[in-house]
Amino acid sequence: MKTSIVRPTQVRAGSKASFSRRTVSRGIKTLLLSVVAGFMLSVSAVSVQAEPELPHYSGQARLGSQTCGGSTCHGAAKPWANSAVLQNEFVTWSTDDPHSGAYKALSSDRGKRIAKNLGIEDARQEKVCLDCHTDNVPKELQSKNFDIADGVGCESCHGGAVEWLGLHVSGFGEREDYLNAGIYPTEDPKARAKLCLSCHLSDPRKSITHRIMGAGHPRLAFELDTFTANQPAHYRIDADYKQRKQQSSGVKVWAVGQAMAAQITVEALMDKNRNSAGIFPELFYFDCYACHHSMEEPRWEKRESVNIGPGVPRLNDSNLVMLRVLATAVDPAMSATLLDQTRALHESSSKGQDATLKALGDLSGTVSSLVDRFAASDFDAPAMWKIYDALVAEGLKGE
Repeated sequence: MKTSIVRPTQVRAGSKASFSRRTVSRGIKTLLLSVVAGFMLSVSAVSVQAEPELPHYSGQARLGSQTCGGSTCHGAAKPWANSAVLQNEFVTWSTDDPHSGAYKALSSDRGKRIAKNLGIEDARQEKVCLDCHTDNVPKELQSKNFDIADGVGCESCHGGAVEWLGLHVSGFGEREDYLNAGIYPTEDPKARAKLCLSCHLSDPRKSITHRIMGAGHPRLAFELDTFTANQPAHYRIDADYKQRKQQSSGVKVWAVGQAMAAQITVEALMDKNRNSAGIFPELFYFDCYACHHSMEEPRWEKRESVNIGPGVPRLNDSNLVMLRVLATAVDPAMSATLLDQTRALHESSSKGQDATLKALGDLSGTVSSLVDRFAASDFDAPAMWKIYDALVAEGLKGE
């Protein structure tokens, strides 16, 4: 039995959806009655998507972050001692998480300067800015409590709550039921990396460009485990968490994040719609410091994995270097293959588009395979020591 908790009724295009707290309450009551009547008797087996749609593209209606902020929901002043969850997640997000200030950043001095340099009158009205600095879903999916000024809020990551809030509040159901109702599986390293990287790197529909960087946007860097910790994390991994969700070590989260970043970069370089800026390739995917450095101080040095000479723009292969290091713990032969393919990519970049696309095609298969290998690996203590040794070795070689 799949219960539809709350669905938007006929909504005119361009108008705000009318999802009031009363509507949500009715949905919750309906769900509870359904649970009492037969939840434990019959649950239809609905398969969970292997690759869940990102919340931004899911078409799920939004209730707004304030819906989660009640003192008996996730807005408690401090964690509850007798609760399965902290209950103060909203407070942590709103006071300590930079995501809550993402919209405000658009009207900061830096934000205004970037907009001016790009010829944008107001970044708060520009889709390319709003898509990553807010939960920029269409108007018809926004309830009256939804506020774009909340920045990157609860539903930006967990998905539009209209379909799953009732189940969430009821406390009934297994994790699979929540996933089937549309909640996004942020506990899965692959899914979390895909979500974070859609803004912290790019995706086919949200591309960051060298032009935006040149206008003064901060350089984008990403490490999934580090960013999760510094967010800061608004959950605790205890016995209850482990019972409901998968748990991954910090090394595994880091490894999957690096592999996903490499995969997204390779895919972007193969996409002519993203890797093109007039007569130039999209320079966002190149090594900044191959060009941006002082001309007064000689600093070029040959790298083992980059078989090209000085004066040649060099692709940013930082994630591929880390991927090679991580692969030593999972499949040393694949690490060697990755080194050869990375060299071939760098060489091909100065030969022409056809040669580059062929090298990227070869590399793509290896990277995709490693994403799956990392996601299935436990990364135990011996594996971590192999990674440590390989990381030091690559550093000593100048990589």
